[in-house]
Amino acid sequence: MIAHGDLPCQEFVELVSDYLAGELDPDQLRRFAWHLTVCPPCLYYLEQMRGIVQSTSAMRDSRLAPDTRASLLATFRDWKTTTACPTDHLDI
Repeated sequence: MIAHGDLPCQEFVELVSDYLAGELDPDQLRRFAWHLTVCPPCLYYLEQMRGIVQSTSAMRDSRLAPDTRASLLATFRDWKTTTACPTDHLDI
């Protein structure tokens, strides 16, 4: 696990959703913002997640076929248990 200051990359990744929702407390927000200044891979990850949120927000009104919806939900449900931290492989 890579750490920059007092916020490891893994914790940064776990905070992204709360950050995008504007739900970080002031201390978390300070640590999160500082991490962005020293960790380009996490900045890239945040930009990718922001793009995904914006793209999927536009899809809310569209209808998915039931089997497609079930497949997507299963994929996201299993994602956290099968996906490593996006920066774990980097030597920063």
